Amino acid sequence: MRAVFIGASAITLMAAQILLRRGHEVVIIEWDKSRIEAVSAELDCGFIHGDGSKPAIQREADPENTDFLFCLTGNDQSNIIASLVGRSLGFRRVVTRLEDPEFEHICIELGLEDSIVPARTIGRYLADMFSGHDMLELSAMLKDEARVFAFVVTAADAGPAAELRLPRDARVVCCYRDGKFILPEADFELAVDDEVVVITHSRNLPALETRWGPRKPTRRGH
Repeated sequence: MRAVFIGASAITLMAAQILLRRGHEVVIIEWDKSRIEAVSAELDCGFIHGDGSKPAIQREADPENTDFLFCLTGNDQSNIIASLVGRSLGFRRVVTRLEDPEFEHICIELGLEDSIVPARTIGRYLADMFSGHDMLELSAMLKDEARVFAFVVTAADAGPAAELRLPRDARVVCCYRDGKFILPEADFELAVDDEVVVITHSRNLPALETRWGPRKPTRRGH
């Protein structure tokens, strides 16, 4: 498989080292030439010098033959713009790094499929470790054809959750209102801007994407 990273951050270097050891192809886009020179001594991968948010630079990374685009610079706005450009150019999957969780909602509305908030991920991991809990990623729990889909409620969807008219084999499992986790009861009323998480059979994804936009797996488990 092939991965392209925008930003030669510490996270990029760690992930790239692991991918290279596993035999995958890695390309790193970085605007700081001195950073490329320093990193190239550590990593045997491809490098592109330039602004990763620019379409011309991303095209050099060969979107059609790339499996993942990771936008991991230290600037949230740059990562969001780079992610939107990458999606428009046809990268199969785009991952957006965010330092400020407030941008998460914007990413969902923009149709970006994956975002990660490293500080929150580490914070939750340490808190769970302190409490004696073992973390089990949602992706490891989903078997066979089960998938997760999330969307933001608009005025057209506001009202009883039971009236969402979801496809067969699709259920609302939880939602987030103002960042707070809610397990909806049978009579739960959805409000505009709620983030709704649905578990469904994979065959329903095209219909859900047609109705609410590209698949948006919940990032709360990252």
